[in-house]
Amino acid sequence: MINRVVLVGRLTKDPELNYTPNGVASSRFTIAVNRAFSNQQGEREADFINCQAWRKQAENLANFMKKGSLIGVEGRIQTGSYEGQDGKRVYTTDVVADSTQFLEPRNASGGSEGASSYESSTNTGGPYQGAPQGQNYGNNQPSYMSGNEDPFANSKGPIEVSQDDLPF
Repeated sequence: MINRVVLVGRLTKDPELNYTPNGVASSRFTIAVNRAFSNQQGEREADFINCQAWRKQAENLANFMKKGSLIGVEGRIQTGSYEGQDGKRVYTTDVVADSTQFLEPRNASGGSEGASSYESSTNTGGPYQGAPQGQNYGNNQPSYMSGNEDPFANSKGPIEVSQDDLPF
């Protein structure tokens, strides 16, 4: 079974930091992700996706991100339910973040010129969290290209993909 989610969007409010009774940091946040198409009125709509981060990743989010910050999230979908105040069952869907990437510098004012990408991940641990991406500090996270680089710019003609290359 595969349960992987990759999202890029903007925080809808400042992330809140909480701690479990055992002292584990947790942060719940919502990101607005633009849809790839326009509605009938020609307007772009967005989906508002609830996410949760744990431990050092949660602390980094609360300390360095604020409402409107551009963020990348990789994780898994987790569903749950609880009984609402009216006695009806309420179903929830959240993305539990395995990796978050801060896609703008801390002092960004919406511009992306000179922006570098910072990453916080449960997989990296240690003193290297938040290190500038592209420098190899032993983390095994992939380094993604910036949005203005075209990986197919030098290709000539169509790209051939055989059935053996497909994961399904």
